[in-house]
This record gives sequence, structure tokens and C-alpha cells, in this order.
Amino acid sequence: MAKKFYYGGQAVIEGVMMRGRTRISTAVRRPNGEIAIHQERLGTLSSTRIRDIPLLRGTVVLVETLVIGIRALLYSASVAVEEEEQEVTSSMLWGSVGIGLALAVVLFLAIPLLIVRYGIDPHVDSAIVGNAADGVIRLIIFLVYLKAMTLIADIRRVFAYHGAEHATINAYEAGEPLDVEHVRKYGTAHTRCGTSFLLFVLVIAIIAHMFLGDPPLVYRFLERLAILPVIAAVSYEMIKFFAGHTDNPLVRVLLAPGLALQSMTTQRPEDDQLEVAIAALEDVVKADSIASVELAEETGPVSGVTGGPDGVDH
Repeated sequence: MAKKFYYGGQAVIEGVMMRGRTRISTAVRRPNGEIAIHQERLGTLSSTRIRDIPLLRGTVVLVETLVIGIRALLYSASVAVEEEEQEVTSSMLWGSVGIGLALAVVLFLAIPLLIVRYGIDPHVDSAIVGNAADGVIRLIIFLVYLKAMTLIADIRRVFAYHGAEHATINAYEAGEPLDVEHVRKYGTAHTRCGTSFLLFVLVIAIIAHMFLGDPPLVYRFLERLAILPVIAAVSYEMIKFFAGHTDNPLVRVLLAPGLALQSMTTQRPEDDQLEVAIAALEDVVKADSIASVELAEETGPVSGVTGGPDGVDH
């Protein structure tokens, strides 16, 4: 029997992207109120054998998620401005991503290191304490950053679509019919959310960085960049494991902070936003079913569309 497949997704501009076993579907609310749906096949990364290798698969999933997410954002942006006769190009979007990544490095790596080097290290004779303080400062900056994002109206709307995505997946995994009436009953928190993943990354980084010693400032910075993929891979494995063991009391305790933090990155969606998330999930589930039937006709009976690698929601 194939492994259980977990559907995941991402909020985009006026819409939701859902990732399936073989396809991704992005549903976006047009300015005229209609729902536009774009579907595309997953690339080769989705089927590579590396996805079955613990730790290595985490890096593959993160790279794939970034690429898929950017494409979904590009599509949603083009739909959102189609009646305004504006053009959103891939170079514009990738340029924005590059600037965002550079700002993230400055905000979450460089600034905490500078604060510790010049504000804490001169008064504390312990590399472990200094490195731990660096991690705590990074966590505080992250929380302040998320709070600031909730003050921006456009971001709050994206967070509402994020909530719609979660509620729809929660309803689907509970076996409920995919309609607004049933989906509305479900919460906007989810164990596989990218917000929880980022919290795991930050907490694990505090522990890992404590033992890096006290090298010169530039080496400190490069060390943290170098081990970031390892920390992210470990965090992915933890989220993946916990997703399949939510009935364990200890797992529920470990997941609780991430679920609570999602109150900042999700908003309660309106019914029309739920309709968009439902449309995206229904489309990708249907595509997986068709692909499964076609594969069965070519190679013989196979397991249903619930098989496949686990995913992390964003």
C-alpha cells in the first residue's frame, strides 16, 4: 500500500494554490468575481528518489516549494491586475523575491549577530550564552515582524486566504464534503503549516548555534548560513513525523506553540475566500484521480491518490 499523501498549499494574491500528488492547482478570484483556475504538472523533483531519503528530502521539498510558490504568485498577480492592463513579469517577481531574501538575511542573521557582538559579548564571558542570546533575539525579531505584517490590510487579506486553505484541508482530511457550509466549521490552524515549520527552524537554530563557539563576526555569520539547510532539513523531518502522530500527547504539546503562532499568519476567511480554496483543492484532487486511472490503464492497478510523499503546508 502506498504511503499516505498529505495535500498542502499556499495563499497567493486573491487566491490559493494547492499541491497534489502529480499536479498543482491555483485558484484566483478575478476582479469581476469569477474564479480562475490554473493547473500544471509537477516537475521531476516531485518524483525523484531523493524524496525518500531522510534529511536530503527536506532540502528538495524546500527548493521545489519555493519554485512552485513563485510560479503560483506570478499567476495570481497576473489575474489580479488583468482588468487594469498592467503586466507582472517573472523577472519582476523573482527580483522581489531576491530583495526579500536579502532583507531576511540582514534582519534575521546580521542584525542579531551585531546586537550580540557589540551589546552582549562585552559583558558576558560565555560563547554559549552569547550564541543563545543571538537565537532568542532572532526569535523576537521574527515575532515582531509577523505582528507588523498583520497591521497591513493587503497582508491580512492574504492571511485570510491562508486560513481558507487550512480550513479546506482540515475539512478534506476529516472526510467532510467540500462545500462552504462544511468547511466553515473548521479552524484555520494546521499541523503542517509553514509558520510552524519556521518556528521549529528558529528554535532548533538556537540549540545548534550554542555550540559554534566565538569565532570572528564574519565567520559566525558564514557558519550560520552554512548550517541553515541542515537545520531546515531536521525541522522538515520533525514536522513530517509529527503530522502522522498527532494523537500522541507529547507531540500535541510540541506542536502547540506553532499552532498558536498561526493565529498571526491566518485570518478567519469569508465565504467567497473559502470558495476559492475549495475550488483549488477539488481541482487538484480530481487531477490526481485522473492521473491515477491513466497510470492504472498503462501499468496495471495501483493504489489510490492518497499515496505519495508527505508535504509541508505554507
